[in-house]
Amino acid sequence: MYKKLTLNIDQKVIEDAKKYAKIQKRSVSNLVEEYLSSVSSSINNDVRYNELGPITKELIGIIKTNEHADYKNVLTDALTEKYL
Repeated sequence: MYKKLTLNIDQKVIEDAKKYAKIQKRSVSNLVEEYLSSVSSSINNDVRYNELGPITKELIGIIKTNEHADYKNVLTDALTEKYL
């Protein structure tokens, strides 16, 4: 069941999020839902979550991959896509 959620977010952040969502062929709602889902599942699954620094907490879940992915290959692909 979906519910409506009202958020107060800086206008520039909204504009950038819309651009990013368009490039990704997704909705801003989908991006927010996925982010919140990853954060909440991380909290529920990781007892050490509260020991992490704030920047690390923000980065949790930004890379989606399968469980058996090789970290070095994922990193290489991401850097190649970013800089080439």
